[in-house]
Amino acid sequence: MRILLVEDEHKVAQFIKKGLQQDHFAVDLASDGEEALYLAEGGGYDLIILDLMLPKVSGFSVLSTVRKKNPNVPILILTAKTSVEDRVRGLEIGSDDYLIKPFAFAELRARVKALLRREWRELKLQLQVADLVLDPVKRKAWRAECDLDLSNKEFMLLEYLMRNANQVVTRTMIAEHVWDASFDSFTNVIDVYISFLRNKIDKDRTAKLLHSVRGVGYMLKDEAASA
Repeated sequence: MRILLVEDEHKVAQFIKKGLQQDHFAVDLASDGEEALYLAEGGGYDLIILDLMLPKVSGFSVLSTVRKKNPNVPILILTAKTSVEDRVRGLEIGSDDYLIKPFAFAELRARVKALLRREWRELKLQLQVADLVLDPVKRKAWRAECDLDLSNKEFMLLEYLMRNANQVVTRTMIAEHVWDASFDSFTNVIDVYISFLRNKIDKDRTAKLLHSVRGVGYMLKDEAASA
Protein backbone atom coordinates (compact mmCIF):
# COMPACT_ATOMS: atom_id res chain seq x y z
CA MET A 1 0.00 0.00 0.00
CA ARG A 2 1.15 3.54 -0.75
CA ILE A 3 1.18 6.44 1.71
CA LEU A 4 1.74 10.16 1.17
CA LEU A 5 3.44 11.74 4.18
CA VAL A 6 3.17 15.54 4.31
CA GLU A 7 5.62 16.83 6.92
CA ASP A 8 7.99 19.82 6.78
CA GLU A 9 10.20 18.78 9.72
CA HIS A 10 12.92 16.71 8.06
CA LYS A 11 13.88 14.58 11.07
CA VAL A 12 10.27 13.79 11.91
CA ALA A 13 9.52 12.95 8.27
CA GLN A 14 12.48 10.58 7.98
CA PHE A 15 11.62 8.92 11.30
CA ILE A 16 8.03 8.26 10.19
CA LYS A 17 9.03 7.19 6.69
CA LYS A 18 11.56 4.67 7.99
CA GLY A 19 9.04 3.18 10.42
CA LEU A 20 6.33 2.87 7.78
CA GLN A 21 8.73 1.31 5.30
CA GLN A 22 9.63 -1.29 7.92
CA ASP A 23 5.90 -2.04 8.02
CA HIS A 24 6.04 -2.66 4.25
CA PHE A 25 4.46 0.57 3.02
CA ALA A 26 5.71 2.59 0.06
CA VAL A 27 6.04 6.18 1.28
CA ASP A 28 6.31 9.44 -0.67
CA LEU A 29 7.30 12.63 1.15
CA ALA A 30 6.03 16.18 0.63
CA SER A 31 7.65 18.97 2.64
CA ASP A 32 5.17 21.76 1.85
CA GLY A 33 1.55 22.23 0.87
CA GLU A 34 2.22 22.85 -2.81
CA GLU A 35 4.17 19.63 -3.19
CA ALA A 36 1.48 17.76 -1.25
CA LEU A 37 -1.23 18.93 -3.64
CA TYR A 38 0.90 18.06 -6.66
CA LEU A 39 1.60 14.52 -5.44
CA ALA A 40 -1.94 13.92 -4.24
CA GLU A 41 -3.33 14.97 -7.61
CA GLY A 42 -1.99 11.93 -9.43
CA GLY A 43 -0.54 9.68 -6.77
CA GLY A 44 -3.28 7.10 -6.17
CA TYR A 45 -2.46 6.90 -2.46
CA ASP A 46 -4.09 4.49 -0.04
CA LEU A 47 -3.68 6.93 2.86
CA ILE A 48 -2.39 10.45 3.54
CA ILE A 49 -0.67 11.58 6.75
CA LEU A 50 -0.92 15.35 6.90
CA ASP A 51 0.76 17.99 9.05
CA LEU A 52 -1.23 21.21 9.42
CA MET A 53 1.53 23.79 9.82
CA LEU A 54 3.09 23.72 6.36
CA PRO A 55 4.98 26.22 4.17
CA LYS A 56 3.35 27.68 1.03
CA VAL A 57 -0.10 26.11 1.47
CA SER A 58 -1.61 25.34 4.87
CA GLY A 59 -2.52 21.84 5.92
CA PHE A 60 -6.17 22.86 6.26
CA SER A 61 -6.17 24.05 2.63
CA VAL A 62 -4.50 20.83 1.48
CA LEU A 63 -7.06 18.80 3.42
CA SER A 64 -10.00 20.71 1.94
CA THR A 65 -8.69 20.47 -1.64
CA VAL A 66 -7.80 16.78 -1.46
CA ARG A 67 -11.08 15.86 0.17
CA LYS A 68 -13.11 17.59 -2.54
CA LYS A 69 -11.24 15.73 -5.28
CA ASN A 70 -10.93 12.40 -3.49
CA PRO A 71 -13.67 11.81 -0.92
CA ASN A 72 -12.57 8.25 -0.15
CA VAL A 73 -8.85 8.38 0.65
CA PRO A 74 -8.24 8.10 4.43
CA ILE A 75 -6.50 11.20 5.84
CA LEU A 76 -4.75 11.23 9.21
CA ILE A 77 -3.82 14.65 10.61
CA LEU A 78 -0.53 14.64 12.51
CA THR A 79 0.18 18.00 14.11
CA ALA A 80 1.34 19.99 17.11
CA LYS A 81 -1.93 21.97 17.06
CA THR A 82 -3.63 20.86 20.26
CA SER A 83 -6.70 23.07 20.58
CA VAL A 84 -10.17 21.56 20.45
CA GLU A 85 -11.07 24.12 17.78
CA ASP A 86 -8.29 22.89 15.46
CA ARG A 87 -9.28 19.27 15.96
CA VAL A 88 -12.94 20.00 15.31
CA ARG A 89 -12.06 22.04 12.21
CA GLY A 90 -9.87 19.27 10.82
CA LEU A 91 -12.55 16.63 11.35
CA GLU A 92 -15.26 18.83 9.90
CA ILE A 93 -13.21 19.57 6.78
CA GLY A 94 -12.73 15.88 6.18
CA SER A 95 -9.94 14.19 8.13
CA ASP A 96 -10.59 10.66 9.36
CA ASP A 97 -8.36 10.79 12.43
CA TYR A 98 -6.22 13.25 14.41
CA LEU A 99 -2.95 12.54 16.23
CA ILE A 100 -1.12 15.19 18.24
CA LYS A 101 2.67 15.61 18.39
CA PRO A 102 4.69 14.41 20.18
CA PHE A 103 3.45 10.89 19.55
CA ALA A 104 4.54 7.29 19.94
CA PHE A 105 5.18 5.58 16.63
CA ALA A 106 3.31 2.52 17.88
CA GLU A 107 0.16 4.64 18.13
CA LEU A 108 0.70 6.12 14.68
CA ARG A 109 1.12 2.62 13.26
CA ALA A 110 -2.05 1.42 14.97
CA ARG A 111 -4.07 4.36 13.66
CA VAL A 112 -2.74 3.90 10.12
CA LYS A 113 -3.60 0.22 10.11
CA ALA A 114 -7.05 0.87 11.59
CA LEU A 115 -7.84 3.39 8.85
CA LEU A 116 -6.64 1.02 6.15
CA ARG A 117 -8.60 -1.90 7.58
CA ARG A 118 -11.72 0.22 7.52
CA GLU A 119 -11.03 1.27 3.94
CA TRP A 120 -10.56 -2.33 2.83
CA ARG A 121 -13.72 -3.47 4.60
CA GLU A 122 -15.64 -0.84 2.67
CA LEU A 123 -14.07 -1.98 -0.59
CA LYS A 124 -12.97 -5.59 -0.84
CA LEU A 125 -11.08 -7.64 1.70
CA GLN A 126 -9.41 -9.97 -0.78
CA LEU A 127 -8.08 -9.58 -4.29
CA GLN A 128 -8.41 -12.49 -6.70
CA VAL A 129 -7.26 -13.30 -10.22
CA ALA A 130 -8.13 -16.85 -11.30
CA ASP A 131 -6.98 -19.10 -8.42
CA LEU A 132 -4.50 -16.49 -7.14
CA VAL A 133 -5.76 -14.76 -3.98
CA LEU A 134 -4.21 -11.99 -1.89
CA ASP A 135 -5.38 -10.66 1.47
CA PRO A 136 -3.87 -7.17 1.99
CA VAL A 137 -4.93 -6.93 5.63
CA LYS A 138 -3.60 -10.31 6.77
CA ARG A 139 -0.66 -9.93 4.33
CA LYS A 140 -1.10 -13.42 2.92
CA ALA A 141 -1.24 -14.71 -0.63
CA TRP A 142 -1.91 -18.13 -2.10
CA ARG A 143 -2.55 -19.85 -5.41
CA ALA A 144 -4.73 -22.92 -5.71
CA GLU A 145 -4.82 -22.98 -1.89
CA CYS A 146 -1.02 -23.20 -1.69
CA ASP A 147 0.56 -20.43 0.40
CA LEU A 148 3.08 -18.21 -1.37
CA ASP A 149 6.26 -17.35 0.51
CA LEU A 150 6.76 -13.74 -0.58
CA SER A 151 9.27 -11.14 0.52
CA ASN A 152 7.95 -7.71 1.50
CA LYS A 153 8.65 -6.19 -1.92
CA GLU A 154 7.26 -9.22 -3.75
CA PHE A 155 4.04 -8.91 -1.76
CA MET A 156 3.77 -5.19 -2.50
CA LEU A 157 4.45 -5.79 -6.18
CA LEU A 158 1.87 -8.57 -6.40
CA GLU A 159 -0.72 -6.44 -4.58
CA TYR A 160 -0.20 -3.58 -7.03
CA LEU A 161 -0.46 -5.89 -10.02
CA MET A 162 -3.62 -7.50 -8.67
CA ARG A 163 -5.24 -4.14 -7.94
CA ASN A 164 -4.60 -3.32 -11.59
CA ALA A 165 -5.44 -6.73 -13.02
CA ASN A 166 -6.06 -6.88 -16.78
CA GLN A 167 -4.31 -3.54 -17.23
CA VAL A 168 -0.78 -2.90 -18.42
CA VAL A 169 1.38 -1.28 -15.75
CA THR A 170 4.64 0.37 -16.78
CA ARG A 171 7.94 0.22 -14.94
CA THR A 172 7.46 3.85 -13.95
CA MET A 173 4.05 3.10 -12.45
CA ILE A 174 5.49 0.16 -10.53
CA ALA A 175 8.45 2.24 -9.34
CA GLU A 176 6.20 4.99 -8.00
CA HIS A 177 3.69 2.71 -6.28
CA VAL A 178 5.85 -0.13 -4.97
CA TRP A 179 9.04 1.79 -4.25
CA ASP A 180 8.61 5.59 -4.12
CA ALA A 181 8.47 8.60 -6.39
CA SER A 182 12.27 9.02 -6.41
CA PHE A 183 13.09 5.44 -7.44
CA ASP A 184 15.01 5.07 -10.71
CA SER A 185 12.72 3.03 -12.93
CA PHE A 186 15.48 2.54 -15.50
CA THR A 187 17.42 0.12 -13.30
CA ASN A 188 16.79 -3.64 -13.67
CA VAL A 189 15.55 -4.03 -10.09
CA ILE A 190 11.90 -4.15 -11.17
CA ASP A 191 12.63 -6.81 -13.81
CA VAL A 192 14.45 -8.86 -11.18
CA TYR A 193 11.50 -8.72 -8.80
CA ILE A 194 9.08 -9.55 -11.60
CA SER A 195 11.19 -12.64 -12.27
CA PHE A 196 11.15 -13.59 -8.58
CA LEU A 197 7.37 -13.17 -8.47
CA ARG A 198 6.79 -15.08 -11.71
CA ASN A 199 8.75 -18.04 -10.33
CA LYS A 200 6.54 -18.12 -7.27
CA ILE A 201 3.10 -17.72 -8.85
CA ASP A 202 3.51 -19.27 -12.32
CA LYS A 203 6.32 -21.84 -12.16
CA ASP A 204 5.18 -25.37 -13.02
CA ARG A 205 1.62 -24.16 -13.66
CA THR A 206 -0.17 -24.52 -16.99
CA ALA A 207 -2.11 -21.28 -16.66
CA LYS A 208 0.30 -18.35 -16.55
CA LEU A 209 -0.94 -15.15 -14.94
CA LEU A 210 1.99 -12.71 -15.06
CA HIS A 211 2.69 -11.51 -18.60
CA SER A 212 5.29 -9.19 -20.10
CA VAL A 213 4.12 -6.57 -22.57
CA ARG A 214 7.13 -5.93 -24.75
CA GLY A 215 8.42 -2.39 -24.57
CA VAL A 216 5.67 -1.29 -22.18
CA GLY A 217 5.55 -3.19 -18.90
CA TYR A 218 3.61 -6.04 -17.31
CA MET A 219 0.09 -7.34 -16.86
CA LEU A 220 -1.51 -9.75 -14.43
CA LYS A 221 -4.27 -11.49 -16.37
CA ASP A 222 -6.30 -14.67 -16.40
CA GLU A 223 -6.17 -15.48 -20.11
CA ALA A 224 -8.58 -18.42 -19.73
CA ALA A 225 -11.29 -16.09 -18.42
CA SER A 226 -10.89 -13.68 -21.32
CA ALA A 227 -10.66 -16.36 -24.02
